[in-house]
Amino acid sequence: MHISKSPALLRSLTRKNLTWDITDRPGEIFLTFDDGPVPEITPRVIEILKQFNARATFFCVGDNVAKYPEVHQLLLDAGHSTGNHTFHHLNGWKKTLEEYLADIKKCNQLVSSKLFRPPYGRIRPSFIKYISNDYRIVMWSVLTGDYDKTLTPAQVLKNATENTTDGSIVVFHDSQKAAANLFYALPEFLEHFTLKGYRFSVIPEK
Repeated sequence: MHISKSPALLRSLTRKNLTWDITDRPGEIFLTFDDGPVPEITPRVIEILKQFNARATFFCVGDNVAKYPEVHQLLLDAGHSTGNHTFHHLNGWKKTLEEYLADIKKCNQLVSSKLFRPPYGRIRPSFIKYISNDYRIVMWSVLTGDYDKTLTPAQVLKNATENTTDGSIVVFHDSQKAAANLFYALPEFLEHFTLKGYRFSVIPEK
């Protein structure tokens, strides 16, 4: 079963070291995109965001930035923010601290950001104190499920619109796996909340 909203208890217990939402910014929504950049998807996402004067934060896989530096530069030129998503999209439950930190460092050589999001949302509690010395660790309040092949585009849109509110950090994916759901849900989501008067902002590094 897909869980669209991060559990309130988990957020409250880990809020000191993990950012789940940004509650002091009423009227703003924080769109994030994971796993890019890729030339088949990311430029089209940029164009959709531009139509709604929306800014977003892209958590980039370092290997993709190395392969497609021009697409990464498109993000920056369009006024979006980027964050570190490790170089190899590592599962933090399956790596040693040394392996994990080295992969983050390798990504940092290409993605200049103080924002970090663990791939799959999986990070050992013992890793957090080391990573938070250098990064703001960004989780999410709304997981759209656009990557989930068992969800229809309409279900993804419903997940996003019904769970988003002031200060929500919302996750989409600028990846080929998510493309069908993403390109249906994203413009509808942006239009829905634009008509409600919301602004779409980048996540601050502090």
